[in-house]
Amino acid sequence: MQTWREGGCHCGAVRFRVRSDFQKADLCNCSICTRKGFIHLIVEKKDFELLQGEDALGCYTFNTGVAKHFFCATCGISPYYIPRSHPDGVDVNLRCVEDIDLEAVTLLPFDGRNWEANIDRIKGYDR
Repeated sequence: MQTWREGGCHCGAVRFRVRSDFQKADLCNCSICTRKGFIHLIVEKKDFELLQGEDALGCYTFNTGVAKHFFCATCGISPYYIPRSHPDGVDVNLRCVEDIDLEAVTLLPFDGRNWEANIDRIKGYDR
């Protein structure tokens, strides 16, 4: 059952809400995700709403420049980004969603170190 949950950065400047069943998420081993501790919950844009803090966001891009990695310019936390794999969606950091029992979420390993060879595994929103 899909429900809305709120989340945000550490300092509270950036707040959002996201709709999902919160059952599965991806755990990527690429260099940026490993360093940030990002747990990927990829949703359609209709299932994400930025409630506040657009003006508090910085944006980091690298490699192809397609992915837009947003972070709070005050506390540095990365609550969500626009992924290269789903440029019409939003990838929420499950660690930034409130009241989530991460032990109840199935974490699916994704070999992001070999992104090009594995990207087809995470296409779509219903995996």
